[in-house]
Amino acid sequence: MKTILLTGFEAFGTTPVNPAEKVARHLDGETVEGVRIVSSVIPNTFFVCIDAVKAAMAQSGADAVVMMGEFGGRATITVERFALNFNDATRYGLKDNAGVSLQDKPTAPEGPLAYQSTLPLRAMVKAMRDGGIPADISDAAGTFCCNHLFYGVLHHLAQTNRTTPAGWIHLPHLPEVAAMDANLGAPSMSVETAAAGLRLALSALVKHPQDIDDAISGRLQI
Repeated sequence: MKTILLTGFEAFGTTPVNPAEKVARHLDGETVEGVRIVSSVIPNTFFVCIDAVKAAMAQSGADAVVMMGEFGGRATITVERFALNFNDATRYGLKDNAGVSLQDKPTAPEGPLAYQSTLPLRAMVKAMRDGGIPADISDAAGTFCCNHLFYGVLHHLAQTNRTTPAGWIHLPHLPEVAAMDANLGAPSMSVETAAAGLRLALSALVKHPQDIDDAISGRLQI
């Protein structure tokens, strides 16, 4: 492995600053375990985001793809297990950055119901926890653009018979977003802490082509 593509969504909806964009920019050009991180900021727009990551994969020659977004209300960095072939933005009262709000629509009509992340989830979560960063495995990536992109990239890899490890990580609100009146009481995490967690997670990705068998307790339960 020589290159990890790290993507982060731009601001969207009621989130004026996306931690995923900030962390992607923060880590761009760094190396972990001798592997270079190449970051790309992705438009928060249905279908356009999938094409943007496909282009970034081709340009970077990525040996692994780790995509990031924000999941407000969560207190930990969450590594997602499943991507669903289902979009429902209206449940959140949100539109993408092109003004589109998909409801009950698949990402790929010909695709399977779900794909499973090919990242070493347990190893990544254990590495973050051992490094003092709160982290967990999640089985619910939502039904907005994060899940949409997660599914779209895994579907692209499946359709092209590629075994590139790929998956999704959600980050909590940034403190300045949690401080907004509409979000008061929501947990938050600084860019520096989230970036430290991602370094540990990416290091575990390089070290563990196959996931560890250790049982990882979870508080999220979804």
